[in-house]
Amino acid sequence: MEVLEEKEEEEQREEEELKALEISDNLQDVETKVSMEQICVPSDVPNFDWSSIDVSQLPSSYKTNSLKEKKLLHIADHFFQQYTHLCPDRKPLFLHPVNECGVEKFVSTTVRPTLLPYTELYHWDGCASFVSDYLTMEPLESPVTPPSLLYSPTTILKHQRGNCFDFSVLLCSMLIGAGYDAYCVHGYATREMCTLDETLELCPLLRKPQEVPKERMKKSNKYRVKPLPDLQSKFELQQEAKKAAESEAAQKNKEGEEEKVTEVEKPERDPLYGLRVHAWVLVLSGKKEVPETFFINPFTGNSHSTMDEHFLGIESVWNHRNYWVNMQDCRNGCKELIFDLGDTICWEIMLSGSNKPLQLLPDAEEEKELSDKDMDDMQEKEEEDMSFDMPPSWVAPIQVSPREFETRCSQGRKVILYKKAKLEKWAPYLNGNGLVKRLTVYADLDCTEVVEVREWFKNREDMLNMREVNKQTQLTTDYFSPGHLLSLKAHTYTSLEPETEHTMEFYNEARVDGLQKRVENANEMTEYFVGRDDFLHTRHMEFGKRGQKIHLAGTRNYINSRPIVQIKECFHRNPEKLADEDVAERIFLITEEMIHLTYHLKDKNITASKKDFFKAVERDRKGNEIVMTPEICITYQAGSSEKDKKLLHLYKLLQELTVEEKQLKQQVRQSEAEGLNILKIRENEETNVKLTVSIYNTQRNEKRRRQYEAMKNTMEDELWGQGEQDLDYLAPFLIQIGPSEKMTKAQALRVRDDCLTDFKHRLIDKANIIQARLEKAVEEQQQKDQWFQENRNQLSAEEEDDFLTSCSETTFHIQILALRLNREKQAAPQKYLALEEKLQKDPRLAEHLGHT
Repeated sequence: MEVLEEKEEEEQREEEELKALEISDNLQDVETKVSMEQICVPSDVPNFDWSSIDVSQLPSSYKTNSLKEKKLLHIADHFFQQYTHLCPDRKPLFLHPVNECGVEKFVSTTVRPTLLPYTELYHWDGCASFVSDYLTMEPLESPVTPPSLLYSPTTILKHQRGNCFDFSVLLCSMLIGAGYDAYCVHGYATREMCTLDETLELCPLLRKPQEVPKERMKKSNKYRVKPLPDLQSKFELQQEAKKAAESEAAQKNKEGEEEKVTEVEKPERDPLYGLRVHAWVLVLSGKKEVPETFFINPFTGNSHSTMDEHFLGIESVWNHRNYWVNMQDCRNGCKELIFDLGDTICWEIMLSGSNKPLQLLPDAEEEKELSDKDMDDMQEKEEEDMSFDMPPSWVAPIQVSPREFETRCSQGRKVILYKKAKLEKWAPYLNGNGLVKRLTVYADLDCTEVVEVREWFKNREDMLNMREVNKQTQLTTDYFSPGHLLSLKAHTYTSLEPETEHTMEFYNEARVDGLQKRVENANEMTEYFVGRDDFLHTRHMEFGKRGQKIHLAGTRNYINSRPIVQIKECFHRNPEKLADEDVAERIFLITEEMIHLTYHLKDKNITASKKDFFKAVERDRKGNEIVMTPEICITYQAGSSEKDKKLLHLYKLLQELTVEEKQLKQQVRQSEAEGLNILKIRENEETNVKLTVSIYNTQRNEKRRRQYEAMKNTMEDELWGQGEQDLDYLAPFLIQIGPSEKMTKAQALRVRDDCLTDFKHRLIDKANIIQARLEKAVEEQQQKDQWFQENRNQLSAEEEDDFLTSCSETTFHIQILALRLNREKQAAPQKYLALEEKLQKDPRLAEHLGHT
């Protein structure tokens, strides 16, 4: 029996060895196929020779390892030996690749936590967006093995390119610096994610927000008030049910067609499915109020659930403090993985003495249980001499200049292809019209037929934020941020020509009239209001055909306004008025000279009160209006048997309505003029686009600063020259000789001598004043020194400090006075000679002083 059992065991071993050989042969075949096939790389990614980079200027930490780093590498090798012994079927770990200087560095020390001084990078989505935009993707040399090189984040930022591991290390460094519990992940993903192929993915800007499910109606109480009878028509309900059934059937057909299309659009089968190596970032819940653990794809900057089917498995994770190996089964991808890194069954930790990650625990009871377990384990761990703190990062501080942060993309432009869409990004101020992003939506997968174009703008002076252009209807919609000159919020149009279809939305809070929206075409105009004191909410105008143009004498203008046919206004209910006196709708039929008033409904009434006025009245021979008769006004009083109101009241009401009609006509003309003005301004804004520059943007404001300084200097020179012209330095001396038509030589010599003498005395007086002040300051300093020598032993430390402070101030004052006196003595002769030369050239004295 023992011999048979031994034979069976040998046969089983031989079968296992044969299977292993077959698997290895298959893997080799796949790898050879991969080496032969072309890897999907974007066409706009140029080849870059990493061996040509200059490493001579890098710090010494890049080129050597410290004693602690060498010890860490020794621990990592020992850990790897144990791992390969316990898990011989698993692939090698990504532990200590070579950096740009050819030195082995442990992956955790390559992570350099950094918080950059930009508010956008304080959140995970801003960091992910920056990394995905700033760097250019490079594929791995072998799609089934991790890279042998891992460059520092500073080198990656300098050259703006890298593979998925470079992306992940940089993003993880920024996220940890921003306060997130982030980790780099070495795992496996689908071909589309590893090669950044988003041609079968829907653009994030086109994804519809998830609908929040409505809460179910609570069961009503048994004892309740009897509801009012349902007055809905059963026939109408049946018709609605039929329409709903038809729409559901159409929706099912549409979904079936979409499923067929998706089956056709499915990518080809990947021979390396489950073997493609990829790196991404894991963000655990807990810090920064992160409610759930999620993944970040560094290539796109998008977040993904841990249940996402694109992620097929995890080998290991690491941060700046430790390294963990996944010991869980990844047959179903990452769906069933537990991301509690403190669980030693699910995750094998390399440095047991390092700090554990923080995570949100579901219940307080679990916290107590875990704390009890930790207390028991602490005693065991203290006995072990396995603790080792991770050495600090060898990477230099990560820095991004404001210009680099603003430029983002390589050469300031980036193009991303999605399913039936193309997204283009530009750096701010790169385009003259402020364009920073454009999304083009196509009708087919080949991206040949354009359906819609969306554009986003920044730093526009006209506050334009976004523009949507429907290529099928040629309808353009502009969206504006608050602060536009005309309080515009949105503008929908096909052309900026007047009297075409326009829809203008306004920020009603910024307008006095509360106008929210205006819709206009060649024949109609409708205005919508919000928050008015008169409760007006809608005004509708209808226009007729134009007549002949009337030329105004002496001008180039023609009166050719559209004739107003009808003005209709609708009002909300005013609770301070009775329903019979509160107008709900009034219509001015201008061509027919009629006015229709409809009042609000009374409670429990099904009809409203109405009044119809006929303004067409006959006139007598003298031109006076005939007295009003009951036929001029037709009144209907709903739910009342009272007699009609007196004619005097109706006559006053008609007069008021006539005055309001004139005012309404003026308002309609003002609305027309405002619409034309908006179109004119928008046309000028589009032809002459101006961009605003922040006062904190010192780089772009340098030109303006120089212009301002130059303008300021020229203005000062002009004011100084103007002041010199206004002030005549010879005026006091010319007065002494009296008015004369022509100055004699004696008078000219007298004026010159008096002027020079006076100027000489002024220079001497100024020097004497400075000399007197200097002597006084020196004398005071000598007296203070003498007093200090006499009372030095009696002074406290504070008094002595006060004395020394006052002495230093006095000494500084003496030095300034001596410097001024010296300058005056040196400049006085030069000033005297300059004045003498100026007098020689003065046109009033030059005739007599030219030969002297």
